[in-house]
Amino acid sequence: MTCTQTPALDLPDPDLPALDFSEHLVSACQGCEQPQACGLTPPASPPPAPPAEAGFFDGLAAHSRLVQRLRRRYAGELPLLAPGAPDRASMAAAFAALRGQGHDTGAALRITRQLVVERLAVLDCEQQAPLEVVTRVMTGLAEFALDEACRHAFAALDERHGAPLNGRGQRVPFWVIGMGKLGARELNVSSDIDLIYLHESDGDTAGRADGRGSVSMQEYFTRVARQIHALVGEVTEHGFVFRIDLALRPNGKSGPAVCALDTLAQYMHVQGREWERLAWLKSRVVAPQGITPEAARALRGVVLPFVFRKYLDYNVFEALRALHRQIREQASKRSAGRPGGACDVKLSRGGIREIEFIVQLLQVVRGGQFPELRTRATLQALPRLARAALMPEDRAQALAAAYTFLRRVEHRIQYLDDQQTHLLPTADADLDWLARSMGYAQTGALLDDLQAHREVVAHEFDSLLGGSQAHRPCDKCRAAQPEQTAAPHAAHPDTSRNAPQLETAPPGLQELLQHFPPAAQQRLQAWVTHPRVQALREQAHARLMHLLRRSAAWLAEGRISEEAVLRMADWLEPLLRRESYLALLMERPAVHERLLRVLGAARWPARYVRQHPGVIDELASPGLMQQRFDAAAFEQTLHERLAALASTGEDDEETLLDLLRRAHHAEVFRTLARDVEGALTVEQVADDLSALADATLRVAIQWCWARYRKRHRSQPALGVIGYGKLGGKELGYGSDLDLVFVFDDGDPAAPDIYSGFARKLITWFTTRTGEGDLFEIDTALRPNGNSGLLVTSFAAYASYQQQRGSNTAWTWEHQAMTRARYVCGLPQLAPRFDAVRHAVITAERNRPALRDEIAAMRHKMRAAHATPPGVFDIKQSAGGMIDAEFSVQYLVLAHARQHPQLEPNLGNIALLQRAEAAALLPAGAGQAAANAYRALRHAQHIARLNEAGNRFNEPAFASERAAIQAVWQHLFA
Repeated sequence: MTCTQTPALDLPDPDLPALDFSEHLVSACQGCEQPQACGLTPPASPPPAPPAEAGFFDGLAAHSRLVQRLRRRYAGELPLLAPGAPDRASMAAAFAALRGQGHDTGAALRITRQLVVERLAVLDCEQQAPLEVVTRVMTGLAEFALDEACRHAFAALDERHGAPLNGRGQRVPFWVIGMGKLGARELNVSSDIDLIYLHESDGDTAGRADGRGSVSMQEYFTRVARQIHALVGEVTEHGFVFRIDLALRPNGKSGPAVCALDTLAQYMHVQGREWERLAWLKSRVVAPQGITPEAARALRGVVLPFVFRKYLDYNVFEALRALHRQIREQASKRSAGRPGGACDVKLSRGGIREIEFIVQLLQVVRGGQFPELRTRATLQALPRLARAALMPEDRAQALAAAYTFLRRVEHRIQYLDDQQTHLLPTADADLDWLARSMGYAQTGALLDDLQAHREVVAHEFDSLLGGSQAHRPCDKCRAAQPEQTAAPHAAHPDTSRNAPQLETAPPGLQELLQHFPPAAQQRLQAWVTHPRVQALREQAHARLMHLLRRSAAWLAEGRISEEAVLRMADWLEPLLRRESYLALLMERPAVHERLLRVLGAARWPARYVRQHPGVIDELASPGLMQQRFDAAAFEQTLHERLAALASTGEDDEETLLDLLRRAHHAEVFRTLARDVEGALTVEQVADDLSALADATLRVAIQWCWARYRKRHRSQPALGVIGYGKLGGKELGYGSDLDLVFVFDDGDPAAPDIYSGFARKLITWFTTRTGEGDLFEIDTALRPNGNSGLLVTSFAAYASYQQQRGSNTAWTWEHQAMTRARYVCGLPQLAPRFDAVRHAVITAERNRPALRDEIAAMRHKMRAAHATPPGVFDIKQSAGGMIDAEFSVQYLVLAHARQHPQLEPNLGNIALLQRAEAAALLPAGAGQAAANAYRALRHAQHIARLNEAGNRFNEPAFASERAAIQAVWQHLFA
């Protein structure tokens, strides 16, 4: 549900639906891909409480001592609140009625709050209202109260000091930033509200009409903050509206109560700490209403870059560990000596705070690159994280169930006495009431489920953050489980066999070198005095030493190669200033090991990782080797990321170019990792790379057209035809795209429009940004080649290919047509292209003339790529891949008319087999040539991965060469 008050500004929250994208960050036993094998099977989430019988909940709210007090004190005022769940309108009506009875603003707000809380106790405990109803109502109450307080303060202070106006005569914006649960619309019934007060600029107020009373903006807004506190936060005879906490402001309690936007920006840039990024993740302007778009952009421009970094940022892991330890210690001190004190449903092990930390950590680490993760509410974020494969879906559902359960328990604890506490009550009557109000007939069943939910949370938290020692359940929970003397983790105090242990002092670099073979020692010796290594902070240096020690151990075990260590050194050295990469490898041993295997596999993967270091996070996926490229998910993810960026005004063209590149590079690397690990065949690699190119083209056309200045319709009437390796679905790493652009648009300006659009689209693909480039584009196969128009009308393209008129295609262009396919664009053009291709391929031909023309062309190519004696070029030499490809093209053009099974664009291997089946090749010859072509493709693929050439000393591939030559001789001799 959404808040009844439309927020004026949402800083990092695009408010998107649950999303789907394929990047991964494992929430599992670190360094172990089979958590069940190491004894860390996640505990099962408990089933929901059984439905209660009719009348089970009647009158339960009356047990609350808070409700009893409110009904005695405000019996006459309770009817002022309209029936049902309170919303802004009903709160405003009750507030107005109270003001009409003579209550001042502060008293009316406080009484309104009491009426709302009494109503929520009834709705929650007796009618079992969903959690989001309770949190929505409390958040709406806070927004209403703060807005009224701002209005009251502005009126009083403007009369005394004049309005705060800038140089343009406009009122200087003042923002009440809601943090934490207020920002996320998750307030509980006795929550304090974490606020930060900001104003846009410095200067002085206008003063009164008599020229007096002017004060600085800082003083004016500080007085506004004081009045807000007096109206909302102070305790009077009517209690309070909300306790106000300003501790999250810049410099904490030592900082000024109100901060200028420029000061905030400087603080975040210079002094902002990692835990503050998590705090600002939930930030939202909650009052006053009516923020201008310009002010919203200014505020977003400061906050978003601070919370969400451009690159994956794992440094926040250690900061969050430290913060969690501090909170746990404080909670332990507060509960010391109190019976059941360890059962703090918020701060104890497996409590609400650990769920929030899990979610916020994953969001902050990846939200910079993947904006669809930017949402404040925990229950909204969990399905996004699951669909992003950052945690298993069942774990996300279990955490959501635990969060809902714990929050409902928390509310009932607070209904008892309106205290900001999260400790289970110790009185049996209170505990029994809490259980009944949750739908449990017996307290023991509630405590069983409470403990089970906490174990689910604790397991997930420990596995993500390199968990801590197991904690015993509290007395109350343990009493309900006499057979369980310790948490399941007790047998595994270190939840990861490779968990980070930065507290242990690592050996020095010089000492570590003796554990490496000579070549690695020589390479790493330079690091002893390397300026980048010496400039590392102490924590980063410790991480580097641990990574080297881990690498040496794996090398000694034979899990990685020495070449992998050498290439890792080459990769890591220029990145040492980006300490987040050290943190990533430290936090994810599985990523570290997989990276070393990829680096050690071949030269080209090592070069790719150096060019695009951020892709290594893709190695964290536990299912990486079992997956294949999913075009639909890829496109959906990109469109959802664009929507998220658009919601915060970040969807400029440069950002979109980088977004396309990052997504494409990540998918290329995922395919590469599967390739070098042997999970894919060469044909599967080509299929996936070709599908990736298709999907990237489809997305780019949509995005580019939407930003094209000459756009004259909602969708372009453009078609993209793929030739060569793209057309044949045989793309390799780094392949160019052979494209032909056609259009079918009757607009008189269409040729100019689509020519400009094609140029812009090519620029989108070929421009090198900070994230690299996408593809080189070759349009030489268009009608009339490089001398022809960049974009052709489809009618002209069809006439050219089908030999109508004086300007017609050459034989080599028809050869190219055998591998052409319609890739993307206007759907209506796809069947029309298929019809043109059919007409071209099945046209009646003079076979001897066709044979002579293709043979002559092949002889010219072979002469242009002559090889020395004793050398076989697997691509260009006689019996090589091009001989096989030309043979297939001849077979298709010469015989598809009589043998339609040769017409589909199935690739050379399948077509050779079909030609033999059609008796166009001698028995066994087609299959032998197909096998030979597959072997040569594999050899070419391996050579490219190793950045080696296509030439081999004879008699290499003698049998494969003979098989292809046999087909060539049969067709062309």
